[in-house]
Amino acid sequence: MRESRFHVADQTHQAWWRSAAIYQVYLRSFADGNGDGVGDLAGLRSRLPYLAGLGIDAIWIVPWYPSPLADGGYDVADFRAIDPIFGTLAEAEKLIEEAHAAGIRVICDIVPNHCSDQHAWFQKALAAPSGSPERDLFWFRKGRGEHGELPPTDLQSIFGGPAWTRVADGEWYLHLFAPEQPDFNWDHPAVRAEFEDILRFWLDRGIDGIRIDSAAVLIKDPLVSDTYEDNDGIHEVYQSWRRIADTYSPSRALIGEVWLPDHEAFARYLRPDELHTAFNFAFLGAPWEADKLRYEIDMTLEVHAPVAAPATWVLSNHDVTREVTRFGREVTNFAFADKRRDVPSDLALGTRRARAAALLTMSLPGAYYLYQGEELGLEEVEDLDDALREDPMFHRSGGVDPGRDGCRVPLPWSGSTAPFGFSPSDATGTPWLPQPAHWAELSVAAQQGVQGSFLELYCEALRIRREDPALGDGPMRWLESEPHVLAFARDDSFANVTNLGTEAAVLPPHREVLLSSVPLNEDGTLPPDASAWIRLA
Repeated sequence: MRESRFHVADQTHQAWWRSAAIYQVYLRSFADGNGDGVGDLAGLRSRLPYLAGLGIDAIWIVPWYPSPLADGGYDVADFRAIDPIFGTLAEAEKLIEEAHAAGIRVICDIVPNHCSDQHAWFQKALAAPSGSPERDLFWFRKGRGEHGELPPTDLQSIFGGPAWTRVADGEWYLHLFAPEQPDFNWDHPAVRAEFEDILRFWLDRGIDGIRIDSAAVLIKDPLVSDTYEDNDGIHEVYQSWRRIADTYSPSRALIGEVWLPDHEAFARYLRPDELHTAFNFAFLGAPWEADKLRYEIDMTLEVHAPVAAPATWVLSNHDVTREVTRFGREVTNFAFADKRRDVPSDLALGTRRARAAALLTMSLPGAYYLYQGEELGLEEVEDLDDALREDPMFHRSGGVDPGRDGCRVPLPWSGSTAPFGFSPSDATGTPWLPQPAHWAELSVAAQQGVQGSFLELYCEALRIRREDPALGDGPMRWLESEPHVLAFARDDSFANVTNLGTEAAVLPPHREVLLSSVPLNEDGTLPPDASAWIRLA
């Protein structure tokens, strides 16, 4: 058994991922330690006391690798190094050590489907001739048409536009995402061996979990089929990875980004010899409607039960519209295909619903993920200058899709003017994306210790969630309620009640209100768009 060089303070719960509260760090936008306007490892290390005080169990850090940033770091040029803009590999190791000392586990991203076009393998492939071993590591193919001037197939990129790009000698290469992100050929044994070695590289450094980007799309034959999700052979990859992860102690987790509409197909990734857990996107995308949310909760638990895997619950991440904005719109669900600019949102209503949704989500059985700034009640920044937008989703859609930059704006920590403590006072650079002026009221400093603030609601909820044995992984049962109310118990004493209707809701018999997203009415009823945690009578 491999032993980690670093040890989390509390190792009593080996299957920690089943109940953990996990905080997603978008490194570029979390905290800037050196004053260049970009978040970095120094900034993250300086804010570990804040994260420990918040009450989370682990942090998930999005790609920190060297990258030209054609897709926010998901175009990786070197999977075994840290981008100099963030720091060094030694700093990353120090971060892991310091986080463990604070009782916080660390999850990092691995991006196995593709790399950057600046990756050494791809640069060698470009320099090599057609049919060479270097090109076999990717999907290079001849084009159609008399002179090969047409792409090999009509397959479209997930980011919009053709999924093929032509190189100087006339061949085309596949990229399911941006042209700067060529897809690896996972039929090649060298690709499989490379990523198994990358997995070991980070686990050897004490990483507690690996989040696998685009986990279901590795295996494909783009000349035969335009179906690139959940193809035969994908499970062999993760069975191999699981065998590797299981050789480490303390226990390490494999966490999949699996976007699949087929619930049974999704569950297959969570069998005992594959991934430990996967993101629950169906719940994230559900509208603020009682029947739809109840359906997704029931379906999630039903899908996970046969494979004995823990469910995960999440309201937002670095790819989706922040929930304060989303829940304030007439249409409150999330779908990439439906994203458009200039959709009005009632932010006061969205804030109220987001507070209620937080308590609902944190009380469901399984693991809970929150995205940085969610605990501050930040909204999507929708008025960014187009010249500042970096997301390929925006550019490849011709601006129809607003992209994901609006949920990636740097966090406000303190002060009355930008950069709101994101960068040190002697900073030489400005934040890489501008922060709204009114975020002074939403900064960490402005909310800490303020009764009823968004931050204090999260701190108290996370404290209760950690201390109450009924919460986290375990059973739940629905309680009798009105159709517009979601009420469920986690044991004989703890219950969550969420009112998604327009009229006040009567709480079940109880002896104590532990926490509510807004104050209860004078008669003790729960207002609309509100949640309460109660101790049952």
